[in-house]
Amino acid sequence: MEHKIFTMPVAEVYPHYVTKLARKGRTEEELREVMRWLTGYTDAEIDEALADRTDFRNFFAGAQLNDAADQITGVICGVRVEEVEDPLMRQIRMMDKLVDELAKGKKMEKVLRG
Repeated sequence: MEHKIFTMPVAEVYPHYVTKLARKGRTEEELREVMRWLTGYTDAEIDEALADRTDFRNFFAGAQLNDAADQITGVICGVRVEEVEDPLMRQIRMMDKLVDELAKGKKMEKVLRG
């Protein structure tokens, strides 16, 4: 059975990312930096995906994942990112993990595996 997150618009989750980060003193621009780094999208492409209510399946289908994305490891939502078998779910969890690291106060260079 397919997970419902796959067909959920990124625009429905995006405000939750922004709110989570704002509570921790991080900015929407930092969220955008993480999204650009992971997906290869420009701000305009992210804006378009949000406006068009692009779902996670199509959002990641059009992405050019960063070569260093495989360095995103650790636990998010009780699951080890690197052990998630479904490629799309792993990509979604990678984004969740990056947002979580920002919220926990990690420096951007560390979040972006620099």
